[in-house]
Amino acid sequence: MKKILLAAALLSLAGTAFAAGKPCEELKSEIAAKIDAKGAVGYSLEVVDKGTSTNGKVVGSCEAGTKEIVYKRG
Repeated sequence: MKKILLAAALLSLAGTAFAAGKPCEELKSEIAAKIDAKGAVGYSLEVVDKGTSTNGKVVGSCEAGTKEIVYKRG
């Protein structure tokens, strides 16, 4: 019984952490590393509020979905 309660408590905490989302700067760094690994140069990543009109491609969502990371060439 104690094991079941412990497992339920851990799952509850994990769910809360997942729902909070990653901090934008952390996710932005991870995305930049992946783009750099593919040899891309001359790009920018910008954190914007979700739904903000931009001329780039949304490549990530952060802070519980309230912000987006936008990729722009040049």
